[in-house]
Amino acid sequence: MNSNNSEKLSILKQILSKYGIALILVGMIIIMTILKPESFPSGKNILNILNQSAIVGIMALGMTLVIISKGIDLSVGSVLALAGVVAASLSQIPEASIKVFENLGPQPIVIAIMAAVAVGTLAGAISGGLIAFTGIPAFISTLGMMTVARGVVFLYTKGQPVSKLSDGMLFFGSNVFGVIPVPVIVYAIMIIITAILLGYTRFGKSAYAIGGNINAAEVSGIKVKRNIVLIYIFAGATAGLASILFTGRVASVHPGAAAGYELTVIAATTIGGTSHSGGIGTVWGAVVGTLILSVLTNGFTLLGIDPYWQQIVQGMIIVGAVVLDMRKNAKKA
Repeated sequence: MNSNNSEKLSILKQILSKYGIALILVGMIIIMTILKPESFPSGKNILNILNQSAIVGIMALGMTLVIISKGIDLSVGSVLALAGVVAASLSQIPEASIKVFENLGPQPIVIAIMAAVAVGTLAGAISGGLIAFTGIPAFISTLGMMTVARGVVFLYTKGQPVSKLSDGMLFFGSNVFGVIPVPVIVYAIMIIITAILLGYTRFGKSAYAIGGNINAAEVSGIKVKRNIVLIYIFAGATAGLASILFTGRVASVHPGAAAGYELTVIAATTIGGTSHSGGIGTVWGAVVGTLILSVLTNGFTLLGIDPYWQQIVQGMIIVGAVVLDMRKNAKKA
């Protein structure tokens, strides 16, 4: 009897360890459905939650690879803003009263997308290169990039918002068939791409190896420096792509846009179970972590709770997730 109970308890612990974060999300959804049955479970609100999670979620996918490799990227919010103002400046219509380029009309949307992703890629390459080839901590490298990128945003825009954008850019804030938000579709595609990249490619396996034991990874023949640079390039590229969705949704990019987004992205990734000890993390975890934050935000809004409480609760959740991760790793050790 005791043996059976012990076995059942062991199975329960395994389930909670593997699916605990998903169960928390389900629990939050059930609670909100009970508290707000007329509004929370509606199709419109569910799509709204998914739409809200798309921008942070895409960047969380890039951050997942970074944290799996035992790194951190504090620059993604500022890089999003920089990529966003560049893309927006290439999409301004002639009627815009404040233009970055006076004599330049709206460029094809493909050009704007390529420019945004290129800006993100360059920022990631610089951060990753500094980490890989100078040995400075990721925290310092990306903190520097965060500051530099934000400064460049203000120089580029002269402190003015970039608005009056073309229909091609505004499409990324619209709905397909008037129902499904474009950001949700792009997010779904990026989830699939990242899952394949992380789970079925040598690059993905290298990220896990580097985070697990960088010295062992190097000895085993993995090109550590090159892969670190590629990991940060991917994170930067996701910030660049997210900037297109951000710009399309708000139809304007202010120089102070996306301030604090890096913390939300790190929070989503951490809550999703990606370990800051390195070598542990999944795409589905990042997705669930992002949804938890989106449901939390949506729930607080529907319940009329002061939004500042959300920051307090979010901070508590992050600390709790890290503590649980540390205890789990301590037991394994």
